[in-house]
Amino acid sequence: MIDYSPLWHTMEEKQISQYVLLKSGIDHKTLDRLKKNSNITALTLEKLCLILDCQPNDVITFVQK
Repeated sequence: MIDYSPLWHTMEEKQISQYVLLKSGIDHKTLDRLKKNSNITALTLEKLCLILDCQPNDVITFVQK
């Protein structure tokens, strides 16, 4: 299962709010999907990494059930 908890930690470390993500082109529905650990596209992952200036492992982690 994919877990997005690293995203929230990275955002906190870099002092980037959800509002900044929205203004940077991340849709509010996508934010809801991230909060629920639902699937996102690779393009969205790329956008998040560019906005946060980070690597994918700073946004997602894989957790075995």
